[in-house]
Amino acid sequence: MPSEETRFVWLFVFFDLPVGTKAERRDASRFRNFLKDDGFMMLQYSVYARVCRAEDGAMKHVARVTRNLPGKGSVRSLQVTDRQYGRMRLMLGQATKTESLGSRQMVLL
Repeated sequence: MPSEETRFVWLFVFFDLPVGTKAERRDASRFRNFLKDDGFMMLQYSVYARVCRAEDGAMKHVARVTRNLPGKGSVRSLQVTDRQYGRMRLMLGQATKTESLGSRQMVLL
């Protein structure tokens, strides 16, 4: 069995959901709660990310997101390598504790 290094990837979910009616607000809240329950962390209000083991793990979570899509709005996903994620720059503000620990989290998996 070859000893390959485990490759981690980051999966981002971006969304723009309508919140004009009570039902739309409920759907948007359900979707955000689903993302949090599925291990995503909020980077910005409508941008969530999580680390996955290899592309297979990312595809598993993309399938979960697809099954939990709200009826209206726009949802996108993007997969990047851990190295690409590490090159992200925060331009204004301060990184949250979760963001600060992001790359160290990889060691714990």
